[in-house]
Amino acid sequence: MTVSRKPSLRVERSLQREGFRVLAGMDEVGRGALAGPVSVGVVVIDEATRTAPMGVKDSKLLTPAARVAMVPKVQRWALDHAVGHTSAAEIDEIGIIAGLRLAGRRALAQLSVVPDLVILDGNHDWLSDPQQQGLFAFVGDGPATPPVRTMIKADMKCSSVAAASVLAKVERDGMLTNLHEDYPQYNWAGNKGYSAPDHLAALDEHGPCELHRRSWRRFAVEQDRADVFAAPTVEPDVVKEGA
Repeated sequence: MTVSRKPSLRVERSLQREGFRVLAGMDEVGRGALAGPVSVGVVVIDEATRTAPMGVKDSKLLTPAARVAMVPKVQRWALDHAVGHTSAAEIDEIGIIAGLRLAGRRALAQLSVVPDLVILDGNHDWLSDPQQQGLFAFVGDGPATPPVRTMIKADMKCSSVAAASVLAKVERDGMLTNLHEDYPQYNWAGNKGYSAPDHLAALDEHGPCELHRRSWRRFAVEQDRADVFAAPTVEPDVVKEGA
């Protein structure tokens, strides 16, 4: 049987019947990139939120133009929304999992409402129980992280998570496109910091800049070309290609 790729609010409504009235869908992009930030989008809905705008789906299933056109529709539809980022330098300092957590908490800190529950795409809760020290102090004295419910393929099942992925993808892509003007040799406007052939060729010719993730094995171990496609040295099991 073919599974529909059209997300809905069925999961969210079920969770609301459990008592989680204000829900936040959350998704990340840029986890496996060689350069630029990792970004986390969050979209909040409540029981009064209507069906998502037509066409909302996981950002990877939309064309760039469709994603950009979807952003204002999602922003009008959601009760609240935000995108948080963790820079390449911060990822090098604290690792990719802590970097995801920091970006997620930065997104939550921008919200005007506190969700009762966060729906997190995947099977790993990287958002909960941060250590309140070091770079996490940058987030401020916001509320504690809400409870988290992980769900594999939530970005294809839950409208709130799919919408969050669109916001994060468009904002991060825009950042890399703008950075392209200062670093045109890497073609970030085209590859968005991922390990595309043109990006890898530019790295061989020019080497990395300060916006590359120096802790990634691509830069830490140059002996083996296969390391280009390896996961980060600190967190070897978390690369999500093409996010």
